[in-house]
This record gives sequence, structure tokens and C-alpha cells, in this order.
Amino acid sequence: MKKKILLLAVCFAALVGVLPIWAGGKADDSGKVKAIFIAMDAMDEYWLNIQNGAKAKAAELGNIDLTFNAPAGKNDPATQLQMVEDAITQKIQILLIAPNHADALVPGIEKAKKAGLKVIFVDSGANTEDYDSFLFTDNAAAARLAADTLAAQIGGSGKIAIINAQAGAGTTMTRENEFKDQIKTKYPNITVVGTQYSDGDRTRALNIATDFMTANPDLVGIYACNEGATIGAGNGIEQAGKAGKVKLVGFDSSADTTALIKRDVLQATMVQNPYKMGYQGLQLGVDVLQGKAVQKRFDTGVTVATKENVDSL
Repeated sequence: MKKKILLLAVCFAALVGVLPIWAGGKADDSGKVKAIFIAMDAMDEYWLNIQNGAKAKAAELGNIDLTFNAPAGKNDPATQLQMVEDAITQKIQILLIAPNHADALVPGIEKAKKAGLKVIFVDSGANTEDYDSFLFTDNAAAARLAADTLAAQIGGSGKIAIINAQAGAGTTMTRENEFKDQIKTKYPNITVVGTQYSDGDRTRALNIATDFMTANPDLVGIYACNEGATIGAGNGIEQAGKAGKVKLVGFDSSADTTALIKRDVLQATMVQNPYKMGYQGLQLGVDVLQGKAVQKRFDTGVTVATKENVDSL
């Protein structure tokens, strides 16, 4: 009898070692785990980088049916909320999401969690504890670093302006508020003349930058809070013939931000790690699906890109 019990124990241990990745959750009829990444919008290269990271992890794991969705335009929480509802209806098992509004997405996220979806926030979170893990940039620290960087560029004094993206997005509001606090605390000779919201739209950001420079001929700096705002502000500065005269510090990295850096229009940008967010985010979703304990929050880091190091990033 003891030999039979020992044999069963050995067989069970061997079985556990080869359980499919959906153990602890149900696969779909094809035998694949259903996962989705819902981005804030379909406009920025940043979200494509998160998508590429998730795709790489899905290919590595196998047996993952990974799809992607995003509102076509900026600042559209209603559409994103409907996409979460659709994910529940489609019996998605792993939901990677970058909420585009910290409050508006809460009902859908809490409903998804209650329905059994494993919820992984990437880049941005929402005002709820009903999620499994959150991969993020420490936006507070990055914004303070951006403030120090711009202050150094303008010699610690002068007028600057802020161009943010969405007024309700937790990520970009943190970038705005922490930047302002750092300037107020450390740089009494720097004046913020105003803050405007572009919804991350390049054309809108260009127009805002132009208006700031027109209203303030002695403006010496602009801080932009995401990729679209950074590129738009850079284009506005360049069109005004003020490259290098109005210093620009922004957020995110793309081919366009790199080009602006090389043309001396953009002095620095805070580079996040979106690929890692997607890659590690999907793995965390699978881990939770398997019943594993995972870390609740992950800081994926930030690097200051300048003309000196941009080619190495």
C-alpha cells in the first residue's frame, strides 16, 4: 500500500510539472488562453511598443490567443469602457489595460475582476484596488527629473509653459503635478505661465505651443507630458524658428522624438520601457491565471534621452 501511495504521489508531482499555462483558469475551445491588451488610444507609437512586448511573450509561451484594441482617438473613456464590457462577454481571461481615465474605467474594471478576468494595468492605473498587478513608470520621480532637466537647460530662471495630454488620466496628471511641485519647491526664479491640454494630439499641441510663444515672447521653456504633446510642441517650436531658444523637455520615445532631438529642437525626453510592460505584463497575467502569487506593483524604470545618448537607447 505504501508503495502505491508513493507511486501516486510521484505521478501527481510529475503531472503538476507539466500542467498547461491555463491551469487555474479555463482555456477556450481551441485550447488557448484568451488575452487582450486595451490601450488608451490607437495614435501613439508608445502603445505599439507595449503591444510588441506582449506579442513576443505570447509567441514565447505558446497557447495564447492575444488580441489588441483601443479607441481610435484620444480621451475616449466611454469607448474604452465598452471594450472592457466586450472583453467580459467574449470570456477573455487576461486583461492588460492602460485606462485612459482613472475614474471612468473603474466600474468596468471592477466588473471584469468580479467576472474572473485577471486584470493587469500597464502604464496607467485606475482608482480601484480590483486588479492583480500594475506595471508602471514612477511618473512622480520621472516628472521631478524632467523639472530638474528643464531647469538646468534654462539656467534656473525664466518663463515656462506646460502642455499636458488628457486632463483626467492619472499618469499624465501625476507628470504635471509633480513637475509643478518640483519647480515651485526648488526653482523660485522659474515661472509657469500656464498649462494647456492637447489630448496628446500633435496638431493641437503645436497650436498650444504657438499660442504660448506668441503670448509670451520671452518664454524660455516648454514641458510636454506625453509623446503626442512632445512632438507637437517640438514642431511648433521649430516652425516658430525658436529651436534651441525655447528649450523643450518631454516624455516618451519614438522615431519622431529622436529626430527632434537630433535637430536640437527637443533637449531631453523621459524614456519609459513600454516593451517590458507588455512582455512582463502578459507573463504576470499567466502567473495569476495559474494561481501564483505575484507582486502587486512593478516600476519598469525611466531614462533621460538626450542628443548624447539617444542612439544607444
